[in-house]
Amino acid sequence: MSQSLKPSQLSKVTIEGFKSIKECEIPLTNINLLIGCNGAGKSNFIGFFRMIQQIIDKNLQLYIAKQGGPDVLLHFGRKNTPHLAGELCFGENAYKFSLEPTADNRMVFVTETSHWKKHGDSKPVSGHFESSIDAEQGVLAEYVYKAMKSWRVYHFHDTGENSPIKQSQMIHDNEYLRPDGQNLAAYLYFLKSKHKKTYHRIVQTVQLVAPFFGDFHLRPTSQNKEFIELEWTEKGQDIPFKAHHLSDGTMRFICLATVFLQPDGRQPDTILVDEPELGLHPYAISVLGSLIKSTAIEKQVVVSTQSVELLNEFEAEDVIVVDRKDGLSTLRRLKKDELGEWLDEYSLGDLWKKNILGGTVRYPR
Repeated sequence: MSQSLKPSQLSKVTIEGFKSIKECEIPLTNINLLIGCNGAGKSNFIGFFRMIQQIIDKNLQLYIAKQGGPDVLLHFGRKNTPHLAGELCFGENAYKFSLEPTADNRMVFVTETSHWKKHGDSKPVSGHFESSIDAEQGVLAEYVYKAMKSWRVYHFHDTGENSPIKQSQMIHDNEYLRPDGQNLAAYLYFLKSKHKKTYHRIVQTVQLVAPFFGDFHLRPTSQNKEFIELEWTEKGQDIPFKAHHLSDGTMRFICLATVFLQPDGRQPDTILVDEPELGLHPYAISVLGSLIKSTAIEKQVVVSTQSVELLNEFEAEDVIVVDRKDGLSTLRRLKKDELGEWLDEYSLGDLWKKNILGGTVRYPR
């Protein structure tokens, strides 16, 4: 059952001309589970929020350069798509922008504006290369800037032996959990010091999926007290092990548990996670589903997944199906009444595998 959204949470997103998404207008609720086959466009939808964060941080041109230029971002390049636009609705308030490519491979704001129920449209601004909105703009800052500034798109795909998560980290890098988890040890050390209840909930939740796990062993490194490295102990033992002794799946679950169990005041109002199920045991995926649903009582969650097990944890109305045909990504939210009697006999995962929901590979005849 959907909860009412806060003024700082997204009610609708409109995208034009971004990568495989030529155009889409999709309503968002407190739980938004994106499903679809490889290459359908789920990650592009999530990636749009990465771009928004770069816009808010005034790093748009650096982001464009790192992506490979405007033609990589524009739907099939500038010859086919003259502009990239977006509208983010927060109830009856909105932030809108439109970008066009330049001859020197930058993108310029053709327009950037906001709409407020009580004040109407703000004066459109154009011709600038970095966003004009900031923390000093009254109601805009209170309801939108602060929310967008706090967004993190979490993706814990790199948990190998040389992953930053498993290396020494600056002990004071603890303002927030970084999107790739590279400051996990420092963040857990902070939670253990300042938010003991939260810390113990994380430990207990990790123990549900890794019964051998005892606790984290968090301490400054002996070589330099300004750094910390993730260590842990087995249940009933006091010998600390390094992080590389944990499986990739366990490491990812620790990161996910930290995201969804961190203190309310440190969580963004909208939490975005790309493919959280990677390497997780089916039971761990079930626990993850419970974490998402519990978090979504107060927060808004947007998750992309290819996991049948994770899909089975949710209701039809929580699901956004992403399909791709002729290079175009389409997004649509499921409606329970459209599935009729199918749900009496089958789970959502079964219906997905049977291609009743869409979001699966279509082979040519």
